[in-house]
Amino acid sequence: MTALPENTQAGGPILEVANLRKTYGDKVVLADIDLTVSPSDVICLIGASGSGKSTLLRCLNLLEEIDDGVVVFQGEEVSDPRCDRRAVRGRMGMVFQSFNLFPHLTVLDNVTLAPRKVHGVPRREAEERARELLSRFGLADKADAHPDRLSGGQQQRVALVRALATRPALLLLDEITAALDPELVGEVLGIVRDLAAEGTTMVLATHEMAFAREVATSVCFLEDGRILESGPPAQIFSAPREERTRQFLRRVLSAG
Repeated sequence: MTALPENTQAGGPILEVANLRKTYGDKVVLADIDLTVSPSDVICLIGASGSGKSTLLRCLNLLEEIDDGVVVFQGEEVSDPRCDRRAVRGRMGMVFQSFNLFPHLTVLDNVTLAPRKVHGVPRREAEERARELLSRFGLADKADAHPDRLSGGQQQRVALVRALATRPALLLLDEITAALDPELVGEVLGIVRDLAAEGTTMVLATHEMAFAREVATSVCFLEDGRILESGPPAQIFSAPREERTRQFLRRVLSAG
């Protein structure tokens, strides 16, 4: 596997993507994707449904095979077929739209499963870390509950806690408010806002434009599997260069 020079690993980007390409049969779903994520960056991916946001996150987490390009994570070329994918995913956290909690496990067991089974953390240490996170996110009294006893917002908070329990270097969030009732969206976004303020490095796909404008260090607008435009939130939302970006933002913002 190819690694970056030591000085790049020590002080450079956490994630670098160059010329990433992904197809399903004859359909190109991602093309010519270049992306750099530095420590404490919050990269927001915006764009219409089907533009490639979720697929890009799944490629970064190695849940999807890429057809071309290079992905380097913490100095290691993780797009190399010889890469230990499980080990890479152990250094990333990913939260999906649909929570993906194990229904037969308690909240505490859901949160401690990866630290114990993947990272070899002793049960007592894993549970202490889990209870600390659950308490922080207002879920201390839910440790022994099963997911079906929780609201959607509580389940998504548990999913965030589970992702954070392994102390990931990079957090990937795939439209994590999309399946929530409107009144629950704010509580989940509040947690992400706090994580951003603490310097957590994140790449997230979102339809919440006001939130992206507030927390992002950079915004990427995807269209037909390509990053059509990227830049600071002030530039993307106030003075987008591309007409297609302007059209998308007008439509989304007028819809509230």
